[in-house]
Amino acid sequence: MKFLFGKGREKEPRRESYDRGNKIPLIRASICTGEQVAGFKDLKTGHFEEVMLITGEEDKKVFLERYGIEPSELKKEW
Repeated sequence: MKFLFGKGREKEPRRESYDRGNKIPLIRASICTGEQVAGFKDLKTGHFEEVMLITGEEDKKVFLERYGIEPSELKKEW
């Protein structure tokens, strides 16, 4: 996703970071409703930090790009 600012320059979206040593990227999905939330699970405590709601493939792509995550790194938990 690109945004236009000022004099017609395109600006790349800001890349966010996360603690790759202690957290894993994860999509948590509800068995009942199918609702999906992307975020990070702390490997030590098991705490899940919600980042964004996933309503389709476009949202998933945005999440992956924002944090520099490869699709193979993203796990799903029910």
